[in-house]
Amino acid sequence: MSHHVTVQPSGHTFEVEENEFILDAALRQGVAFPYGCRSGSCGTCLGQVLEGQVEYPDGLPLTVMEHEHEQGRAVFCVSVAKSDLVLEVKEITSSTEIEVKTLPARVASLRKLSDDVMEMTLTLPANERLAFRAGQYIDFLLKDNKRRAFSIANSPSNDETLEFHIRHVEGGYFTDHVFEQMKEKALVRIEGPHGSFFVRDAEVTGNDTDNKEQGQTAHPIIFIAGGTGFAPIKGMIEQLIEQGDERPLHLYWGVRRETDLYRDDLAKKWAFQHPQISYIPVLSDVSDDDDWRGRRGFVHQAVAEDFPDLSGFDVYMAGPPPMIEAAKKRFSELGLPEDQLFYDSFDYGAAKNK
Repeated sequence: MSHHVTVQPSGHTFEVEENEFILDAALRQGVAFPYGCRSGSCGTCLGQVLEGQVEYPDGLPLTVMEHEHEQGRAVFCVSVAKSDLVLEVKEITSSTEIEVKTLPARVASLRKLSDDVMEMTLTLPANERLAFRAGQYIDFLLKDNKRRAFSIANSPSNDETLEFHIRHVEGGYFTDHVFEQMKEKALVRIEGPHGSFFVRDAEVTGNDTDNKEQGQTAHPIIFIAGGTGFAPIKGMIEQLIEQGDERPLHLYWGVRRETDLYRDDLAKKWAFQHPQISYIPVLSDVSDDDDWRGRRGFVHQAVAEDFPDLSGFDVYMAGPPPMIEAAKKRFSELGLPEDQLFYDSFDYGAAKNK
């Protein structure tokens, strides 16, 4: 038995089969729900159930509190329909349809960027290309139907090579193999691109008359990376540079120690070569005895100190769930509209990323 789903405010409709996840049904029928992890841990696909009932076969996910569930808030990647539904979802609009492909790829290079971060580059077959948006991710397809998700770290302009920043998780099924056994020229299988974390097309809104000729919004962008959350943001910034986007770009990179700033040289180069880009590294685990003269504390706090009014900014952030959740709460207090915040929550301890 299937159920009919209507999406507001777009009016789009689709059918969801019994026990089919709502997000899967939407994507299968070309309805562009936002999504990220597809495991209920990131909250990207969070929306409102206006009419009808949904259920979670594996129990309520951590991203939805019991009282929120009772109020109709839901994540659609792990919920199923128990009746016809009317949902409120902010759909992704894109001028280009991107095909999800399953492809073989060869490991072109493995380079340690720090003690626990490996840069892996893959090359695709000569007759294949993977169209993607900067910030999206791919799944590595492993044995026994296992898969591991990692963000693409390069701009789509280089569609012959894919770059990834892989953090080593002790005991991790996949990352142990990458750090201890994988060799260059090894063959892997990938599927993608996935995810709705990418820079939205610049639009002129309201009274942004000064930017109409450039087709740009007046909103400057704040990028916030936590750890290897730098990877998708790197691709985004590279793409904006290539496009000649002149909006102010503020990059904040939060890590524990200075050695964790594994591409500090690249971020400094961006800031030096492009006057619209500023770069602020922030260390959270540094003592008074350390020779560090930069910012200290949590990265979202540094942003809050520098920008006490966020209503005029677009914010893109990628990193661990505690950083994302703390930033969302604080930035809402500073006036950041919900539709100007975009994020990708990296759960390093989750099985999908090991």
